[in-house]
Amino acid sequence: MLLPMTAYPVLQLRPGADIHLKNRHHAIFRSAVLSAPQVQNGGIVRVESHDGTFLCYAMYNPVAYICGRAVAWNDDEPMAQIRRSIERAVEMRAAFFSDGATNAYRLINAEGDGVPGLIVDRYDRTLAVQLTTLGMDTLREWVVDVLMDCCDCDRIYEKSSGTARKKEGLEPKEGWLHGDGATSVPVEENNLQFVIELAGSQKTGLFLDQRDMRALVRSLARGRTVLDVCSYVGGFSTAALVGGALTADAVDYDSAALSLARGNVQRNGVDPGKLSTYDEDAFAFLRRSPTPRGYDFIILDPPAFAKRSDDLDLAKKAYTDLNRMAMQLLPSTGGILLTCSCSYQIDVQLFQTIVFHAARQANRFVRIISRHRQAFDHPVNINHPEVDYLKSLLLWVE
Repeated sequence: MLLPMTAYPVLQLRPGADIHLKNRHHAIFRSAVLSAPQVQNGGIVRVESHDGTFLCYAMYNPVAYICGRAVAWNDDEPMAQIRRSIERAVEMRAAFFSDGATNAYRLINAEGDGVPGLIVDRYDRTLAVQLTTLGMDTLREWVVDVLMDCCDCDRIYEKSSGTARKKEGLEPKEGWLHGDGATSVPVEENNLQFVIELAGSQKTGLFLDQRDMRALVRSLARGRTVLDVCSYVGGFSTAALVGGALTADAVDYDSAALSLARGNVQRNGVDPGKLSTYDEDAFAFLRRSPTPRGYDFIILDPPAFAKRSDDLDLAKKAYTDLNRMAMQLLPSTGGILLTCSCSYQIDVQLFQTIVFHAARQANRFVRIISRHRQAFDHPVNINHPEVDYLKSLLLWVE
């Protein structure tokens, strides 16, 4: 796998096109390339400026708009540097999750940990892996070997899908890479018990980036009537009911996820009668007149409405409508709205502006109690801010 240093072919950039790499941003755009080598697609290239100055080593995919992904910044063996980035990511999580209260977390966060194209989630002793670039896809067996060396795990399951792979010219791929057995995995998060389903599920089975928000909901839910919109496997509903909520209504279009939600509530010793599930479109549910009950705590955690800049106008309207309808359901005497967006195209300021317009349309007085982002095991590389995608506002609505 390791090549002599002189064996890596050279990708040369146009004059002035090296500024992003000098700032250690991982993306190399096709328009920046002055001369490209003949190299196996997905292979590693040595990237130089137009005058021959070394910039980085990158994984190369000539058919993709982002044709290069920087993976090593020193002029040393790049594969050894990639391995060290993986080891550092694993070591950091080991320091954060040593108390045993949580065994489900993001282990490697792609560019956030300096490893473009590789996302790894830990579910107890099972790892769920996403390979999102051609370069990482070609290193599948090597990645498995490295993870088995540096992680205390028994099994590795691949869940590689989504738009990122499509842009790389790759088909979805799912299945066991190491070990086998049941794809339903029991896990623990802040001493709450969940079962997640690896096979056929969204992402890797549980939205780990919302861990801190689930803990916040648990702390605020006592005595409240909760509506959990886009609930998936009921993480927020479970946290709210364990925290003392009177009832929780979970709304999602995924019936299999709602079945897991009901199981997760019972698993934590909650009366199952306190949870009602609705296999329904979120917008359709919020337009019901009347809704099944009144709510004084609503959680909105929809999927990304804007995955591309072309989606922005429709996404702004969708987020505005969703938030307006939720605000209108809360009592005029005051209620809590936790509203979230995982669309990178919607930045923090734009999201707050959207919520402002929703409040105006709903004719409600709204105060921001707190602002939040993704959980700390989803770090943001300061040189690659695109991985800072999740933003949440905790609101008091009157």
